[in-house]
Amino acid sequence: MTAPWDFPDYDDHEGVHLFRDQASGLTAIIAIHSTALGPAAGGTRFWHYPNRADAITDALRLSRGMSYKNAMAGLPMGGGKGVILADRNRTKTPEMLAAFGRAVESLGGRYVTAEDVGITDADMVEVRKQTTHVAGLPVGSDAAGGDPGPFTSLGVFLGVKAAIRRALKRDDVAGVHVAIQGVGSVGGGLARRLAAEGARLTLADVDAARAERLAEELGAKTVAAGDIARVEADVFSPCALGAILDEASIPLLSVPVVAGGANNQLATKEDGARLHARGVLYAPDYVINGGGIINVGLEYLGGADRAEVERRIGHIPGRLEQIWQESAETGDPSAEVADRIARRLIGRH
Repeated sequence: MTAPWDFPDYDDHEGVHLFRDQASGLTAIIAIHSTALGPAAGGTRFWHYPNRADAITDALRLSRGMSYKNAMAGLPMGGGKGVILADRNRTKTPEMLAAFGRAVESLGGRYVTAEDVGITDADMVEVRKQTTHVAGLPVGSDAAGGDPGPFTSLGVFLGVKAAIRRALKRDDVAGVHVAIQGVGSVGGGLARRLAAEGARLTLADVDAARAERLAEELGAKTVAAGDIARVEADVFSPCALGAILDEASIPLLSVPVVAGGANNQLATKEDGARLHARGVLYAPDYVINGGGIINVGLEYLGGADRAEVERRIGHIPGRLEQIWQESAETGDPSAEVADRIARRLIGRH
């Protein structure tokens, strides 16, 4: 198999750690992209990868994204990511989570973990039994921390509204048509917030029944998961897994705005330029979806409450506006502008 540093997404990562615990069945990767600003923070993904090389690619891409996300969120934390390779049945046991906790502990605080796809705050409680380098634990209602999903959805909601203001010259979302791909914790939370302010929604999810239930609750429409990116709307909001904007899908978009909560939405760097060339206003994913890491990052750092988390999430629209303004002035794609700012913040040029 190709060595990690030969992967296209290897970006001078400080470390790519492979872990195997035969007794529990754990196979995991922890990728540390940068600790320039502080310990590498990023959640752990529990996912079945038919090809293990795809898991390494995911860890490399996601950890780099966390470096950028934490820097743009103003957190004194670097970027890292954990990936636990699930079997076809998504078998997850306390023993497996304990083994992963020991893996995190073995890195001596260079990596701080939390929830991501397939992992819950209850899982983090199990991991916490083996290491202190954990965030996203259950907390009181007024404290920073806990499930990052609702805080991510809040930031995405504010970012979508900012994009609508810039692209559509609208100060409200009433009647604005938003097509949401993925209606789990983040996409579902976004849908509820938009519906409460009168937006018109089309929803899709690989779990079609989940999309139908939410659509019935909100008075929205649904389409098949494979069709959502082709819906003619005002905003396309990807809130599922990444790499969905590529050479094949971008020409099919029928929207002036792409703004959503999924990580690594662009399959390649060139796809940011493709969106820009089509005149689509793009909200760089690691900026708009920074609410969750702001929440768990402040939990880990200590001394913050929920009000402070929400205050900081409130800065997301301003960061996006800064990126869009520089993009307009330079003619560079917003994805390229965001990368340039983030790399400067972590000392890479």
